[in-house]
Amino acid sequence: MMLRLLSLAIFLFTWWAASLMAGEQMLPAPATVLSTIVVEARSGALFFNLGVTLARVALSFALAMTLGAAIGYLMGRVRTADRLGDPWLILLLNLPALVVIVLAYIWAGLTEVAAIAAIAINKLPNAVVTVREGTRALDARLDEMASVFAIPRWQAFRHVVLPQLAPYIAAAARSGLSLVWKIVLVAELLGRPNGVGFEIGTAFQLFDITHILAYALAFAAVVLTIETFLVQPFERHASRWRQRAA
Repeated sequence: MMLRLLSLAIFLFTWWAASLMAGEQMLPAPATVLSTIVVEARSGALFFNLGVTLARVALSFALAMTLGAAIGYLMGRVRTADRLGDPWLILLLNLPALVVIVLAYIWAGLTEVAAIAAIAINKLPNAVVTVREGTRALDARLDEMASVFAIPRWQAFRHVVLPQLAPYIAAAARSGLSLVWKIVLVAELLGRPNGVGFEIGTAFQLFDITHILAYALAFAAVVLTIETFLVQPFERHASRWRQRAA
């Protein structure tokens, strides 16, 4: 904890020193940005836009993880599905996020569904790849044990397969969440009338660096909080059985 506080202090000092050298117009000081955050929070605009962005993140993330885990498990188990799906997977992995978002808006209009679908499609291949590799790494001996003891398929999946996949699902969730954070801002900047990305885009048009930093840092603080108190504990819990086995 002390090292993190020291790191934060160094960051703020460096920022303050850079502001003195560059000038307030180019790089506002920490106090200036903080005052803007307070003003936006008091008006309610900050919490509203953060809430809208987080809702989009949650919906697109849940959709991508659900579909990605199912497709990844299928491709890891069935060789035919893997061969059929691999070219699509390679295409999606190498298709720029911007292209997907622009096409979604052109085909489906500037709607909420188009934004969430575009974000989910950009996250989907990462989840598929990670879960597929986890499925390929499943211990065949445990499958044989479940078969010998005639364990029902659903119970075998829940108690034998899922614990082995849990670390891979946690890894896919963590890497995917870090990707979704970035993509959702681009989707909002290009085609939504609210959210953190929309506010940053508006501030960019006005050359309002203070406003850009205020929303960017507020959003980063929320992301860091979720990473620290939700994602990291879940990842440790998912990997706990491996540590016990070791």
